[in-house]
Amino acid sequence: MDFDALVLAGGGSTRFGGVDKAMLVLDGVTLLDRVLTATADAVSTVVVGPVRTTCREVAWTLEDPPSGGPVAGIAAGLAHGSAPVVVVVSCDLPWLTRDNVKTMVDGLRDHDGHGLRDTDGRGQQLATAYRRTALAEAIRQLGDPRDKSVRRLVANLDLEWTDPSRAGDDVDTWADLDD
Repeated sequence: MDFDALVLAGGGSTRFGGVDKAMLVLDGVTLLDRVLTATADAVSTVVVGPVRTTCREVAWTLEDPPSGGPVAGIAAGLAHGSAPVVVVVSCDLPWLTRDNVKTMVDGLRDHDGHGLRDTDGRGQQLATAYRRTALAEAIRQLGDPRDKSVRRLVANLDLEWTDPSRAGDDVDTWADLDD
């Protein structure tokens, strides 16, 4: 099934002391490039955040309002592409692979979204394939996306989750890179 990739890479990385988390290097590859490699089969890819040098060509956009949070980023990114499925991922998923992305897309079936669980069993809304129409409608119903939580955005969607895996583990602190 065709899908577009929407990569969130605009956060302030406050738990990293303001270091640009997207450009952190793990085993010689930036976290952003790791996610872009995992989503390379997308029809189109948009990165929401400041323009950076990356391993492949992508479209760039910024959330509106600036610094409005991940839902504002999703709303801005959703304006790009036209595939019926949108894989929404954050840039801090260093263990995400093409196979994981395929699993998310293939697992959609009749659901609004199919995402990864992290190793603690939590569903990762920012590692999920969504039906474009369902996600767009959720944003419309939410209204102003500024500072809204992703959990609130997807609260009424029919979401399915994989078994827990490291692919769903995001990197929020330096210690997360050592796990």
